[in-house]
Amino acid sequence: MIKEHDRVVLAVDVPSKGLVAGDVETIVHVYQDKEGFEVEFTTLEGKTAAVVTLEVLQVRPVGNREITHARELTCR
Repeated sequence: MIKEHDRVVLAVDVPSKGLVAGDVETIVHVYQDKEGFEVEFTTLEGKTAAVVTLEVLQVRPVGNREITHARELTCR
């Protein structure tokens, strides 16, 4: 079960925010019905790039054998 402060992997593209499936970020709020989250996406310097409301099927937990990958944000 995903909870606040968990790192998650984006499962879908969010073109309006320049986000792509595979981006890794942090849950900052879990809605009471457990069907949605507020997810904060940050740059590697720690600056907030976006805070997005996502549904359960749009994110997944980070796997224990996965690594992060750097890419330039295309939209701000």
